[in-house]
Amino acid sequence: MPTSADAMPRAAPADSMLPRPFRVQRRRRDTDDTVTLWLEPLDGLPLAFAPGQFTMLQAFGVGEVPISISGDPLDPGLLQHTVRDVGGVTSSIVRARPGDVLGVRGPFGVGWGVRDGTGGDVVVVAGGIGLAPLRPALLQLAAERDLYRRVYLLYGARSPGDLLFGDELAAWPGMAALDVGVTVDSATPGWRGRVGLVSDLLARADVDPARTLALVCGPEVMMRHVGHELVRLGIPAGRVRLSLERNMRCGVGLCGHCQ
Repeated sequence: MPTSADAMPRAAPADSMLPRPFRVQRRRRDTDDTVTLWLEPLDGLPLAFAPGQFTMLQAFGVGEVPISISGDPLDPGLLQHTVRDVGGVTSSIVRARPGDVLGVRGPFGVGWGVRDGTGGDVVVVAGGIGLAPLRPALLQLAAERDLYRRVYLLYGARSPGDLLFGDELAAWPGMAALDVGVTVDSATPGWRGRVGLVSDLLARADVDPARTLALVCGPEVMMRHVGHELVRLGIPAGRVRLSLERNMRCGVGLCGHCQ
């Protein structure tokens, strides 16, 4: 188990092709097509991970898919996954109920490297379900808030009903001194927040570009546009980190896709 959430990701074990059984302890519906599952290991061994890593999550008899971990890296006792129903395997996973058993391989992949922002500003930009892979980084930033200057979360979704982690979005500004900006592409009756593109929120980020780390996850077109805007603001390209989640495959490296 790493000494901190930013420790180097552990190497895939020798039996990385063999899934570990995890029991669904809790289930929460976040949106019409998205569910968060809390999973406990049947062998009692916590799964330590770095923010940004993913696992191969398996519905036995159906298949497995790569899903980013959305839980707290400082509390790895329960594995947390936020899963969107987009196909056969994910449909089986989101239908899992407390007591059901799923298979887990991993963790795999490269972490966000949150500590690289120590002493400077951090801008986290999320689109839609892209907030789930960024949530572990945000939890680490909140827990270690004194290591950073300004920390911004800029989050956009298609509609108010597609926003994730609403309670935390409301609590983070006061609880963890995070500057949170939220926008939606189209409003619904009763929505009193901002309407527009998430890239429009970058104007609120008062940062020192040379000392800024940017973490971005969302649809490809959103990441491309936000990445260009961040570089245009003066943030070095090497300090802008994107999640290429759609390129994830088996996680073991046999085919090389997960690199």
